[in-house]
Amino acid sequence: MVKVNKILATLVAFSLVLSLSAGCGKAKSEVGKMPSDTLYVEKVENLPDDFIMGMDASSVISLENGGVKYYDFDGNEQDVFKTLAQSGINYIRVRVWNDPHDADGNGYGGGNCDIDTAVEIGKRATKYGLKLLVNFHYSDFWADPSKQMCPKAWKGMEIEEKTKACYEYTLECLTKLKKAGVDVGMVQVGNETNGAMAGEKIWMNIYYLMDAGSRATREVFPKALVAVHFTNPEKVTNIADYAKKLNYYNLDYDVFASSYYPYWHGTLENLSKVLTNVAETYGKKVMVAETSYAFTVVDSDHYGNTISGDASVTKNYPYTVQGQANCVRDVVDTIVNKTTNGIGVFYWEGTWISSGGSSYDENKALWEKYGSGWASSYAKEYDPNDAGKYFGGCAVDNQAFFDPTGHPIESLKVFGLMKDGNKVDLKADAVEDTNLIIDLNGEITLPTEVNAVMLDNSKSVIPVEWKNVDIDKMKSGGVAKYDIVGTAGGMDAHCYVSMVEFNFLKNYSFEDADEAPWKAKANKAMDELKVEDKATDSLTGTKHYHFWSGNPNTVDFDLWQEISDLPSGTYRFAISTMGGDCGTQNNYAYVKINGEIVAKSEAIFTSYNEWHDSIIDSFSYNAGDTLEVGIHVECAGEGNGAWGKIDDALLNSVSK
Repeated sequence: MVKVNKILATLVAFSLVLSLSAGCGKAKSEVGKMPSDTLYVEKVENLPDDFIMGMDASSVISLENGGVKYYDFDGNEQDVFKTLAQSGINYIRVRVWNDPHDADGNGYGGGNCDIDTAVEIGKRATKYGLKLLVNFHYSDFWADPSKQMCPKAWKGMEIEEKTKACYEYTLECLTKLKKAGVDVGMVQVGNETNGAMAGEKIWMNIYYLMDAGSRATREVFPKALVAVHFTNPEKVTNIADYAKKLNYYNLDYDVFASSYYPYWHGTLENLSKVLTNVAETYGKKVMVAETSYAFTVVDSDHYGNTISGDASVTKNYPYTVQGQANCVRDVVDTIVNKTTNGIGVFYWEGTWISSGGSSYDENKALWEKYGSGWASSYAKEYDPNDAGKYFGGCAVDNQAFFDPTGHPIESLKVFGLMKDGNKVDLKADAVEDTNLIIDLNGEITLPTEVNAVMLDNSKSVIPVEWKNVDIDKMKSGGVAKYDIVGTAGGMDAHCYVSMVEFNFLKNYSFEDADEAPWKAKANKAMDELKVEDKATDSLTGTKHYHFWSGNPNTVDFDLWQEISDLPSGTYRFAISTMGGDCGTQNNYAYVKINGEIVAKSEAIFTSYNEWHDSIIDSFSYNAGDTLEVGIHVECAGEGNGAWGKIDDALLNSVSK
């Protein structure tokens, strides 16, 4: 009898093990791929099975609390984390703020992402076989390069006390996640900490806080990866400097992560270069912690979007479902095949959709009550200069992978389809924008053909028909910009026309491949002095002259152009500047005739996106004299040097 009981007990135990294994297998099997008859996905060669296909889904709980529902591809209501897993996502990222509430318990918004929210998201993610990246901001609200505010509870603390508080807070949060059974695979100590964190701006103090977070992580989740996170990879020397400082202080971490938003952060080639440099120099794993791309320019929640379809940002893909998928695929391919030790890519807030109201007022009530907008009015006590002024809805609903009703869009499937690729018949997906710069006295000729962007992001020339073109108005309207709309292949087409005065300078806005007309001389050892291709930082077109130097009192240079064959007359010279962190400045636009400065106009750099015109209204010139126009820049810098942009140099004749 005893022998029989032992056999039965063994069979029961074996059956239980099989049952548990089957359960675990079922959860893990949710991570897969969904077929698609319409989405073109080029195969990513050498894609590892364990490559991180991540999704930041921090706002889900606040949206659901306000009534938002999510669905599967068949139109059935389903847990959004199950849909993500079925589509190939294997990691969820969730931000954690220390205390995103006021004294009365009102949430600051942005998902009201405290540790309890992270636990709830983590449990649901784990249920479907997804690991969790815990993203500690060490702030009570958004932390990014422009905002690294100290949590309310840590105000007034000296660094020793703050370090202890950071360790204990991290330990407490991670312990909650562990007790809840959450599968934590990675912990991020700080968010976009470009030279600041939790109110600290000295690198030694930043290190102390990062080290506190790392030590707590090793204690609670010893197998989890510890990640650091920076942004602006287009600033190559900055990224290298951050990694160098962490190495100097011997921080214990595994992953060096960067944000990469293609609108602002330069080329994929540059991204791979800066991350590979960190990986090979310091032996670290690297990844993209945030990326995204718009699938439409339509706003769905009555609050303006960051990407709205204008020509002010870099647009390497159409704002379509296919364009969004192609962008994600190319970022992943860059990290897999062109970057040393690349382990993953996280898409930022692909589940953050409209709160569901049919009007601004309805949505505002939801944003305020549930924190489902980027900020509520209650956040003004903590962040009066930003959230306190501009609180409102989601500015990235047009970059999600779900439509405004919570149904997934086809591009979500890209995560699961990259392993093997997914080929469909190629057809036109959108029309590439056309940009023209035309002199007021010149002929206005619009193109008869434009580039159609195919599903695979290749280009094919097709005829275009422009609508409602008023040439006389454009000629008589002075300096102005126009958006000419047309149709090509049944799709919308845009021609952005900038009408300008006749300019005697060559390559006036630095757009031409031939940079020879301009000459530059650095009078001190500067880090960067070059033509830069970045639409967001340009006044006209996509290029401008850029300078940056990481050390004080090193920005000192001249940029000029010599002009010949100019008739006698009266002329006007102007040049535009934008920049920041410049401190004490000695900058001026100038005109030199026969080697002598005959006119000057002060040039200033104040802050990002604040353009200033330096204008010399009138000077006389006699044919045969040598003429040079340019700008002298000399900045002491604030803290770690200075940066700036120069664009739109104009040399026009002045009517008598």
